[in-house]
Amino acid sequence: MSLPPLVEPADELTVDEVRRYSRHLIIPDVGMDGQKRLKNAKVLVVGAGGLGSPALLYLAAAGVGTLGIIDFDVVDESNLQRQIIHGQSDVDRPKAESARDSIKEVNPNVEVVLHQERLESDNALDIFAGYDLILDGTDNFATRYLVNDACVLLNKPYVWGSIYRFDGQVSVFWNEYGPQYRDLYPEPPPPGMVPSCAEGGVLGVLCASIGSVMVNEAIKLITGIGEPLVGRLLIFDALEMTWREVKVRKDPDTEPVTELIDYEAFCGVVSDEAAEAAAGSTITAGELKDLLDKDEDVFLVDVREQNEYEIVNIPGAVLIPKGEFLNGKAFERLPQDRRIVLHCKSGARSAEALAAVKAAGFTDAVHVGGGVLAWINQVDPSLPVY
Repeated sequence: MSLPPLVEPADELTVDEVRRYSRHLIIPDVGMDGQKRLKNAKVLVVGAGGLGSPALLYLAAAGVGTLGIIDFDVVDESNLQRQIIHGQSDVDRPKAESARDSIKEVNPNVEVVLHQERLESDNALDIFAGYDLILDGTDNFATRYLVNDACVLLNKPYVWGSIYRFDGQVSVFWNEYGPQYRDLYPEPPPPGMVPSCAEGGVLGVLCASIGSVMVNEAIKLITGIGEPLVGRLLIFDALEMTWREVKVRKDPDTEPVTELIDYEAFCGVVSDEAAEAAAGSTITAGELKDLLDKDEDVFLVDVREQNEYEIVNIPGAVLIPKGEFLNGKAFERLPQDRRIVLHCKSGARSAEALAAVKAAGFTDAVHVGGGVLAWINQVDPSLPVY
Protein backbone atom coordinates (compact mmCIF):
# COMPACT_ATOMS: atom_id res chain seq x y z
CA MET A 1 0.00 0.00 0.00
CA SER A 2 1.09 3.58 -0.59
CA LEU A 3 1.53 5.68 2.54
CA PRO A 4 1.82 9.41 3.15
CA PRO A 5 5.31 10.82 3.71
CA LEU A 6 6.50 10.21 7.24
CA VAL A 7 8.48 13.46 7.54
CA GLU A 8 7.80 17.07 6.59
CA PRO A 9 10.40 18.64 4.27
CA ALA A 10 13.18 20.86 5.57
CA ASP A 11 13.09 24.51 4.55
CA GLU A 12 15.93 24.28 2.04
CA LEU A 13 19.00 22.48 0.78
CA THR A 14 22.34 24.28 0.72
CA VAL A 15 24.37 24.57 -2.45
CA ASP A 16 26.73 21.91 -1.12
CA GLU A 17 23.80 19.59 -0.38
CA VAL A 18 22.41 20.07 -3.89
CA ARG A 19 25.77 19.01 -5.31
CA ARG A 20 26.03 16.04 -2.94
CA TYR A 21 22.53 14.71 -3.57
CA SER A 22 22.21 15.60 -7.24
CA ARG A 23 21.65 11.99 -8.33
CA HIS A 24 18.65 11.87 -6.01
CA LEU A 25 17.36 15.26 -7.08
CA ILE A 26 17.09 14.28 -10.74
CA ILE A 27 14.89 11.28 -9.88
CA PRO A 28 11.33 12.61 -10.33
CA ASP A 29 9.93 10.50 -7.46
CA VAL A 30 12.50 11.88 -5.02
CA GLY A 31 13.41 15.34 -6.29
CA MET A 32 13.94 18.38 -4.12
CA ASP A 33 10.92 17.65 -1.94
CA GLY A 34 12.00 14.09 -1.13
CA GLN A 35 15.57 15.12 -0.35
CA LYS A 36 14.32 17.84 2.00
CA ARG A 37 12.27 15.19 3.81
CA LEU A 38 15.36 13.02 4.15
CA LYS A 39 17.26 16.00 5.55
CA ASN A 40 14.54 16.55 8.14
CA ALA A 41 14.27 12.88 9.13
CA LYS A 42 15.41 11.41 12.42
CA VAL A 43 16.15 7.68 12.20
CA LEU A 44 17.29 5.41 15.03
CA VAL A 45 19.28 2.27 14.20
CA VAL A 46 19.23 -0.38 16.90
CA GLY A 47 22.64 -2.02 16.83
CA ALA A 48 25.76 -1.03 14.88
CA GLY A 49 26.43 -4.64 13.92
CA GLY A 50 25.94 -6.75 10.81
CA LEU A 51 22.78 -5.06 9.53
CA GLY A 52 23.30 -1.76 11.30
CA SER A 53 26.66 -1.23 9.57
CA PRO A 54 25.47 -1.00 5.94
CA ALA A 55 22.20 0.59 7.02
CA LEU A 56 23.93 3.45 8.83
CA LEU A 57 26.34 4.08 5.95
CA TYR A 58 23.60 4.19 3.32
CA LEU A 59 21.26 6.27 5.48
CA ALA A 60 24.09 8.75 5.94
CA ALA A 61 24.96 8.75 2.25
CA ALA A 62 21.27 9.26 1.39
CA GLY A 63 21.20 12.45 3.46
CA VAL A 64 19.13 11.46 6.49
CA GLY A 65 19.63 14.49 8.73
CA THR A 66 19.80 12.83 12.14
CA LEU A 67 20.97 9.31 12.84
CA GLY A 68 20.68 7.75 16.27
CA ILE A 69 22.75 4.72 17.17
CA ILE A 70 21.98 2.54 20.16
CA ASP A 71 24.77 0.09 20.93
CA PHE A 72 26.70 -0.68 24.12
CA ASP A 73 29.13 -3.23 22.64
CA VAL A 74 32.75 -2.86 21.54
CA VAL A 75 34.29 -3.85 18.22
CA ASP A 76 35.70 -7.37 18.14
CA GLU A 77 37.94 -8.73 15.41
CA SER A 78 35.30 -11.33 14.52
CA ASN A 79 32.93 -8.44 13.65
CA LEU A 80 35.08 -7.22 10.76
CA GLN A 81 34.00 -10.04 8.42
CA ARG A 82 30.60 -8.34 8.00
CA GLN A 83 30.33 -5.13 10.06
CA ILE A 84 31.81 -2.86 7.43
CA ILE A 85 31.32 0.36 9.33
CA HIS A 86 34.23 -0.68 11.60
CA GLY A 87 37.89 -1.21 10.71
CA GLN A 88 40.95 -2.88 12.17
CA SER A 89 41.93 0.23 14.10
CA ASP A 90 38.50 0.22 15.77
CA VAL A 91 38.98 -3.11 17.55
CA ASP A 92 38.14 -2.69 21.25
CA ARG A 93 36.53 0.71 20.62
CA PRO A 94 32.83 1.25 21.40
CA LYS A 95 30.85 0.36 18.29
CA ALA A 96 28.70 3.48 18.54
CA GLU A 97 31.77 5.74 18.48
CA SER A 98 33.39 3.82 15.64
CA ALA A 99 30.15 4.02 13.63
CA ARG A 100 29.86 7.76 14.28
CA ASP A 101 33.35 8.39 12.92
CA SER A 102 32.63 6.38 9.77
CA ILE A 103 29.35 8.21 9.23
CA LYS A 104 31.08 11.58 9.52
CA GLU A 105 33.58 10.47 6.89
CA VAL A 106 30.73 9.54 4.54
CA ASN A 107 28.61 12.61 5.19
CA PRO A 108 29.66 15.37 7.61
CA ASN A 109 26.21 16.97 7.29
CA VAL A 110 24.59 14.21 9.33
CA GLU A 111 23.98 14.76 13.02
CA VAL A 112 24.85 11.57 14.91
CA VAL A 113 23.32 10.90 18.33
CA LEU A 114 24.85 8.11 20.41
CA HIS A 115 22.96 6.00 22.93
CA GLN A 116 25.71 3.89 24.45
CA GLU A 117 23.48 1.78 26.63
CA ARG A 118 21.56 -1.45 26.54
CA LEU A 119 18.04 -1.06 25.19
CA GLU A 120 15.71 -1.94 28.05
CA SER A 121 12.05 -1.68 28.91
CA ASP A 122 12.75 1.31 31.15
CA ASN A 123 14.51 3.42 28.48
CA ALA A 124 13.06 2.31 25.12
CA LEU A 125 10.09 4.68 25.05
CA ASP A 126 12.18 7.72 25.99
CA ILE A 127 14.81 6.91 23.35
CA PHE A 128 12.36 6.05 20.56
CA ALA A 129 10.23 9.15 21.19
CA GLY A 130 12.84 11.41 19.61
CA TYR A 131 12.84 9.63 16.23
CA ASP A 132 10.53 9.35 13.24
CA LEU A 133 11.54 5.84 12.25
CA ILE A 134 13.32 2.87 13.82
CA LEU A 135 15.51 0.28 12.06
CA ASP A 136 15.98 -2.97 13.94
CA GLY A 137 18.66 -5.40 12.83
CA THR A 138 19.32 -7.12 16.15
CA ASP A 139 19.77 -10.89 16.38
CA ASN A 140 17.97 -11.76 19.61
CA PHE A 141 14.27 -12.22 20.16
CA ALA A 142 14.05 -10.27 23.41
CA THR A 143 15.17 -7.05 21.71
CA ARG A 144 12.95 -7.68 18.68
CA TYR A 145 9.83 -7.93 20.82
CA LEU A 146 10.92 -4.89 22.84
CA VAL A 147 11.41 -2.80 19.69
CA ASN A 148 8.04 -3.91 18.34
CA ASP A 149 6.12 -3.17 21.51
CA ALA A 150 7.74 0.23 22.00
CA CYS A 151 6.89 1.17 18.40
CA VAL A 152 3.29 0.00 18.84
CA LEU A 153 2.88 2.07 22.00
CA LEU A 154 4.39 5.15 20.31
CA ASN A 155 2.65 4.49 16.98
CA LYS A 156 5.93 4.55 15.10
CA PRO A 157 6.87 2.50 12.03
CA TYR A 158 9.96 0.36 12.03
CA VAL A 159 11.93 -1.58 9.47
CA TRP A 160 12.93 -5.05 10.60
CA GLY A 161 15.67 -7.23 9.18
CA SER A 162 17.01 -10.65 10.09
CA ILE A 163 19.95 -12.71 8.81
CA TYR A 164 21.26 -16.22 9.41
CA ARG A 165 23.88 -18.10 7.41
CA PHE A 166 22.64 -17.59 3.82
CA ASP A 167 19.08 -16.44 4.54
CA GLY A 168 17.61 -13.02 5.18
CA GLN A 169 14.22 -11.48 5.88
CA VAL A 170 12.91 -7.90 5.71
CA SER A 171 9.57 -6.31 6.54
CA VAL A 172 8.03 -3.05 7.68
CA PHE A 173 5.84 -3.11 10.76
CA TRP A 174 3.46 -0.25 11.52
CA ASN A 175 0.52 -1.12 13.70
CA GLU A 176 -1.55 1.82 12.44
CA TYR A 177 -1.45 0.66 8.84
CA GLY A 178 -0.76 -3.07 8.99
CA PRO A 179 0.60 -5.95 11.03
CA GLN A 180 3.17 -5.81 13.79
CA TYR A 181 5.98 -8.25 14.59
CA ARG A 182 3.71 -10.16 16.99
CA ASP A 183 1.34 -10.90 14.10
CA LEU A 184 4.21 -12.65 12.32
CA TYR A 185 5.69 -14.28 15.44
CA PRO A 186 3.07 -14.36 18.23
CA GLU A 187 5.40 -16.27 20.55
CA PRO A 188 9.19 -16.54 20.69
CA PRO A 189 10.68 -19.91 19.80
CA PRO A 190 11.72 -22.22 22.65
CA PRO A 191 15.06 -21.20 24.18
CA GLY A 192 17.97 -22.63 22.21
CA MET A 193 15.79 -23.66 19.26
CA VAL A 194 17.01 -20.88 16.92
CA PRO A 195 20.77 -20.27 17.08
CA SER A 196 22.11 -16.75 16.83
CA CYS A 197 24.60 -15.63 14.19
CA ALA A 198 27.30 -16.03 16.83
CA GLU A 199 26.37 -19.71 17.09
CA GLY A 200 25.35 -20.52 13.53
CA GLY A 201 27.31 -18.01 11.46
CA VAL A 202 26.34 -15.62 8.69
CA LEU A 203 27.70 -14.93 5.21
CA GLY A 204 29.19 -11.46 5.53
CA VAL A 205 27.86 -10.07 2.26
CA LEU A 206 24.30 -11.09 3.24
CA CYS A 207 24.37 -8.13 5.63
CA ALA A 208 24.77 -5.77 2.68
CA SER A 209 21.90 -7.40 0.76
CA ILE A 210 19.43 -7.16 3.63
CA GLY A 211 20.75 -3.91 5.09
CA SER A 212 20.36 -2.11 1.76
CA VAL A 213 16.77 -3.30 1.42
CA MET A 214 16.08 -1.97 4.91
CA VAL A 215 17.41 1.46 3.92
CA ASN A 216 15.39 1.32 0.70
CA GLU A 217 12.26 0.85 2.81
CA ALA A 218 13.28 3.66 5.16
CA ILE A 219 13.70 6.08 2.25
CA LYS A 220 10.29 5.12 0.87
CA LEU A 221 8.62 5.67 4.23
CA ILE A 222 10.31 9.01 4.83
CA THR A 223 9.54 10.41 1.38
CA GLY A 224 6.18 8.73 0.79
CA ILE A 225 7.15 7.04 -2.48
CA GLY A 226 6.52 3.52 -3.72
CA GLU A 227 4.85 0.76 -1.72
CA PRO A 228 6.61 -0.11 1.54
CA LEU A 229 6.78 -3.68 2.79
CA VAL A 230 3.89 -3.17 5.19
CA GLY A 231 2.01 -6.47 5.32
CA ARG A 232 4.69 -8.21 3.29
CA LEU A 233 7.68 -10.30 4.34
CA LEU A 234 10.55 -10.43 1.85
CA ILE A 235 12.68 -13.58 2.10
CA PHE A 236 16.10 -13.88 0.47
CA ASP A 237 18.05 -17.09 -0.17
CA ALA A 238 21.63 -16.17 -1.09
CA LEU A 239 22.55 -19.72 -2.13
CA GLU A 240 19.68 -20.07 -4.58
CA MET A 241 19.74 -16.32 -5.29
CA THR A 242 15.98 -16.05 -4.95
CA TRP A 243 13.65 -13.50 -3.41
CA ARG A 244 10.13 -14.46 -2.47
CA GLU A 245 7.31 -12.62 -0.76
CA VAL A 246 4.91 -13.78 1.93
CA LYS A 247 1.79 -11.86 2.92
CA VAL A 248 1.51 -10.95 6.60
CA ARG A 249 -1.87 -9.99 8.01
CA LYS A 250 -3.06 -8.67 11.32
CA ASP A 251 -4.02 -11.51 13.64
CA PRO A 252 -7.33 -10.67 15.36
CA ASP A 253 -6.26 -12.87 18.27
CA THR A 254 -3.03 -10.97 18.91
CA GLU A 255 -3.08 -9.55 22.41
CA PRO A 256 -2.94 -5.75 22.40
CA VAL A 257 0.31 -4.21 23.60
CA THR A 258 -0.40 -2.12 26.68
CA GLU A 259 2.99 -1.92 28.38
CA LEU A 260 6.61 -2.99 28.09
CA ILE A 261 7.47 -6.20 29.94
CA ASP A 262 10.50 -8.24 31.01
CA TYR A 263 11.53 -9.49 27.57
CA GLU A 264 14.38 -11.68 28.78
CA ALA A 265 11.89 -13.58 30.90
CA PHE A 266 9.34 -13.61 28.04
CA CYS A 267 11.80 -15.10 25.56
CA GLY A 268 13.94 -17.06 27.98
CA VAL A 269 17.71 -17.33 27.62
CA VAL A 270 17.53 -21.02 28.47
CA SER A 271 14.60 -23.27 29.24
CA ASP A 272 13.34 -23.74 32.78
CA GLU A 273 14.65 -27.32 32.65
CA ALA A 274 18.12 -26.11 31.66
CA ALA A 275 18.18 -23.44 34.35
CA GLU A 276 17.14 -25.99 36.96
CA ALA A 277 19.76 -28.50 35.78
CA ALA A 278 22.54 -25.89 35.82
CA ALA A 279 21.70 -24.67 39.33
CA GLY A 280 24.42 -26.12 41.55
CA SER A 281 25.91 -28.06 38.62
CA THR A 282 27.98 -25.35 36.96
CA ILE A 283 31.75 -25.17 37.19
CA THR A 284 34.14 -22.45 36.02
CA ALA A 285 36.77 -22.82 33.34
CA GLY A 286 39.40 -22.60 36.07
CA GLU A 287 37.75 -25.45 37.97
CA LEU A 288 37.73 -27.52 34.80
CA LYS A 289 41.46 -26.91 34.37
CA ASP A 290 42.05 -28.08 37.93
CA LEU A 291 40.09 -31.28 37.24
CA LEU A 292 42.12 -31.95 34.10
CA ASP A 293 45.44 -31.10 35.76
CA LYS A 294 44.67 -33.49 38.60
CA ASP A 295 43.79 -36.15 36.05
CA GLU A 296 40.35 -36.50 37.58
CA ASP A 297 38.32 -39.20 35.89
CA VAL A 298 36.02 -36.92 33.90
CA PHE A 299 34.53 -37.30 30.44
CA LEU A 300 34.66 -33.86 28.80
CA VAL A 301 32.08 -33.34 26.07
CA ASP A 302 31.89 -30.44 23.61
CA VAL A 303 28.24 -30.02 22.54
CA ARG A 304 28.90 -27.50 19.74
CA GLU A 305 28.89 -28.30 16.02
CA GLN A 306 31.76 -29.82 14.01
CA ASN A 307 32.77 -26.59 12.29
CA GLU A 308 32.95 -24.77 15.64
CA TYR A 309 35.05 -27.58 17.10
CA GLU A 310 37.49 -27.24 14.20
CA ILE A 311 37.96 -23.52 14.95
CA VAL A 312 38.93 -24.04 18.58
CA ASN A 313 38.51 -26.78 21.18
CA ILE A 314 39.51 -27.64 24.72
CA PRO A 315 42.17 -30.38 24.69
CA GLY A 316 40.68 -33.78 25.44
CA ALA A 317 37.08 -32.80 24.71
CA VAL A 318 34.94 -35.26 22.76
CA LEU A 319 32.57 -33.72 20.24
CA ILE A 320 28.91 -34.74 20.64
CA PRO A 321 26.59 -32.00 19.28
CA LYS A 322 23.69 -30.86 21.43
CA GLY A 323 21.13 -32.29 19.03
CA GLU A 324 22.31 -35.81 19.81
CA PHE A 325 21.52 -35.26 23.48
CA LEU A 326 18.06 -34.01 22.64
CA ASN A 327 17.27 -36.97 20.37
CA GLY A 328 18.91 -39.49 22.72
CA LYS A 329 21.68 -40.72 20.42
CA ALA A 330 24.42 -39.32 22.65
CA PHE A 331 23.74 -41.49 25.67
CA GLU A 332 25.20 -44.66 24.19
CA ARG A 333 28.54 -42.82 23.97
CA LEU A 334 28.60 -41.67 27.59
CA PRO A 335 30.57 -43.82 30.06
CA GLN A 336 28.79 -44.91 33.22
CA ASP A 337 31.92 -44.84 35.40
CA ARG A 338 33.15 -41.30 34.72
CA ARG A 339 31.79 -37.89 35.61
CA ILE A 340 30.27 -36.11 32.63
CA VAL A 341 31.41 -32.50 32.05
CA LEU A 342 29.74 -30.59 29.23
CA HIS A 343 30.68 -27.34 27.54
CA CYS A 344 29.67 -25.27 24.51
CA LYS A 345 30.65 -21.79 23.29
CA SER A 346 29.17 -19.72 26.12
CA GLY A 347 27.15 -22.05 28.35
CA ALA A 348 23.59 -21.92 27.02
CA ARG A 349 23.69 -25.00 24.81
CA SER A 350 25.58 -27.05 27.37
CA ALA A 351 22.93 -26.19 29.96
CA GLU A 352 20.25 -27.55 27.63
CA ALA A 353 22.29 -30.72 27.08
CA LEU A 354 22.90 -30.99 30.83
CA ALA A 355 19.15 -31.12 31.47
CA ALA A 356 18.87 -34.10 29.11
CA VAL A 357 21.90 -35.80 30.70
CA LYS A 358 20.54 -35.45 34.21
CA ALA A 359 17.14 -36.70 33.10
CA ALA A 360 18.91 -39.80 31.72
CA GLY A 361 20.32 -40.57 35.18
CA PHE A 362 23.78 -38.94 35.15
CA THR A 363 23.02 -37.03 38.33
CA ASP A 364 26.59 -35.84 39.04
CA ALA A 365 27.07 -34.30 35.58
CA VAL A 366 28.06 -30.63 35.35
CA HIS A 367 28.63 -28.02 32.66
CA VAL A 368 31.16 -25.22 32.23
CA GLY A 369 29.75 -21.74 32.72
CA GLY A 370 30.92 -19.47 29.91
CA GLY A 371 32.00 -22.41 27.77
CA VAL A 372 35.04 -22.34 25.53
CA LEU A 373 35.06 -18.53 25.59
CA ALA A 374 35.62 -18.64 29.34
CA TRP A 375 38.37 -21.23 28.81
CA ILE A 376 40.14 -18.89 26.40
CA ASN A 377 39.68 -15.89 28.67
CA GLN A 378 40.70 -17.59 31.93
CA VAL A 379 43.00 -20.43 30.89
CA ASP A 380 44.52 -20.14 27.42
CA PRO A 381 44.33 -16.68 25.79
CA SER A 382 46.45 -17.93 22.88
CA LEU A 383 43.45 -19.74 21.41
CA PRO A 384 41.32 -17.99 18.75
CA VAL A 385 37.99 -16.42 19.65
CA TYR A 386 35.09 -16.65 17.21
